[in-house]
Amino acid sequence: MPLHEMKICPRCNTTFECKTGNITVCQCNGIILSTEERAFIEMRYADCLCAKCLLQLKDRYVFFKEKYFLNQNKFG
Repeated sequence: MPLHEMKICPRCNTTFECKTGNITVCQCNGIILSTEERAFIEMRYADCLCAKCLLQLKDRYVFFKEKYFLNQNKFG
């Protein structure tokens, strides 16, 4: 596996350097995702995302979860 790979974020088309060979220095290191947040993102994207999009999707998941549970409680 290469140490560094230039990628294009499939969400925003920004070019970023993915460092899968040394994840501790990768741009996504430090972004903590819960199991549910990770599944939410993986359902939508198959490849790495830039850090900005990861953070935006993390926030979007919170909104999605709140909306989903509000609707469940309203009808359930």
